[in-house]
Amino acid sequence: MDNQLWRWRGVNKDGVSDSGMLWAPDRISASLQLMDSDVHPLMLKRASINKRHWGSEHRILVIRQLAALLQAGVSLTQGLTMLASQHPVAQWQALLGQLAQQLGRGIAFSETLRQWPDIFPPLFISLMHTGELTGKLDVCCQQLAQQQEEQQKLRKQVIKALRYPAFIFIVALLLTLGMTCFVLPQFTAIYRSFNTPLPLVTRAVIALSEGLMQYAIWWLSLLLLAPVVIVRLRRSPKWQLREAAWLLRVPLFGPLIRGQQLSQIYTVLSLMQRAGIPLLQSLGSVEETLASPLWQQAVGRVKQGIAEGLPLWKAMEQEVVFTALCIQLIRTGEETGALDIMLEKLAGWHLGQTSDRAQTLAATLEPLMMMVIGLIVGTLVVAMYLPIFRLGDAMSGMN
Repeated sequence: MDNQLWRWRGVNKDGVSDSGMLWAPDRISASLQLMDSDVHPLMLKRASINKRHWGSEHRILVIRQLAALLQAGVSLTQGLTMLASQHPVAQWQALLGQLAQQLGRGIAFSETLRQWPDIFPPLFISLMHTGELTGKLDVCCQQLAQQQEEQQKLRKQVIKALRYPAFIFIVALLLTLGMTCFVLPQFTAIYRSFNTPLPLVTRAVIALSEGLMQYAIWWLSLLLLAPVVIVRLRRSPKWQLREAAWLLRVPLFGPLIRGQQLSQIYTVLSLMQRAGIPLLQSLGSVEETLASPLWQQAVGRVKQGIAEGLPLWKAMEQEVVFTALCIQLIRTGEETGALDIMLEKLAGWHLGQTSDRAQTLAATLEPLMMMVIGLIVGTLVVAMYLPIFRLGDAMSGMN
């Protein structure tokens, strides 16, 4: 984004001191903006930008509040001005205020959003443009906010379901390393003083401990280098494609990821079809809202197939990421002229299915991972104390 955030202080045409923030590509442009607003700048300096404030939560809140104001009869310019004055984040205050000023100059709302591609994705711009053409901007804002909220909720559920096993695995790994590298060596000296054969499980755990300690530098180097290598690999488009394809084949997690992606695709398509946006343009917006290259390429090939004259269901049939049930329902929707309704039903079905899967997976994995940790800890405890118990039994037999 070329625009920069500027903090200013100046005097207005009435001689009253004023201050605020604005967006401009450079200092000269910022000064000209202030002078156009009859403000003489006394201080103008760059302000810091927190990229986290551009997150979907703030974006959804703005669209939701704007929809409520429009439905209440407030004009778009007044609504943006009111939101700018009430927003708690300074960079959003400046952005909303600038959008209101551009509307006042006669620039269309969709065109003002187009100038901020890092903040407003193509879906926002397309729906706002449709709302302007149809005179139903409030309805489009309401539908967009609802779609974004549903997808955000589903995304959080999926991430939570996928993150929990990883967290438990890391805890189990750290626990195992701690006990084998720091606790078990204290017992090893005691075992050697027994001068008696050790149980198999104890010998195995001691061998693991000695191997970890002997090659500690190599293991530590591997642990430090692995994240760096993974981050670099994930920047490669080929790696991203392979990773996405592999994840779809993983039991339990694959259907969860597929359902989340299909829910997003069908929700956006349904929303744009109901708004009257052409199918090719809708697929283009869907393609740009997807983060995974695998799904982007699949939607891109579907769009290419439609451009060559194929119906939607036929173009989707050639892609393995789309399920047979979805293809059949879309075919029915196209043949009956109710594609938007069928897409809406598919979006709702995938949303519900994926949400249920995420909750079920989390509920199933929690006791399972606890059992795994218990098994690891139990094995280590038995390996450490079994020789002591056997020595006690031997001494009792001698007495």
